[in-house]
Amino acid sequence: MKRHELEHVIRAAGAIAGSTQLYIIGSQAILGMYPDAPLELLMSQKVDTWPAEDPAKADLIDGSIGELSPFLDTFGYYAHGIGPETAVLPVKWESRVVVVENENTHGVRGLCLHPADLAVSKLVAGRDKDMLFVAAMLRHHLVRTEEIQRLIHEELVPARRAETSSRLCQLAGVG
Repeated sequence: MKRHELEHVIRAAGAIAGSTQLYIIGSQAILGMYPDAPLELLMSQKVDTWPAEDPAKADLIDGSIGELSPFLDTFGYYAHGIGPETAVLPVKWESRVVVVENENTHGVRGLCLHPADLAVSKLVAGRDKDMLFVAAMLRHHLVRTEEIQRLIHEELVPARRAETSSRLCQLAGVG
């Protein structure tokens, strides 16, 4: 996915949901801070999103421009309407979102996860694809191990800290 494609999804999803702000929390949130992110981080066709004003309208987005829609057939990418409960995120993640808003979004603001919060979320999930994504983020210096570790220890729920920190250490090659 490219940045202009993310902007297209933001515009379309906002219009469908009647929303002026959408949270973007999946891997393509990297395009918020890094519009020209390395190709290996842009392989996903989907944008995980929900309307900030009314998360329940994520179903409208999913049904209209989701995975089995003509939107995907036409453009080669789609919106995955999800809810806030989909990912485990650091406590203050909303204060760090990266805003994507320009002519292409027609006044709809895409509130993309900060890369460090995205890394924490993927480390919590711990799937192979998530671990590869975080490893690539680290390798390309889009996030710093210290920043992720701080978020894990200061802002992640205590029950998730040890395992998440261990996964980060494995990726970073630290003790």
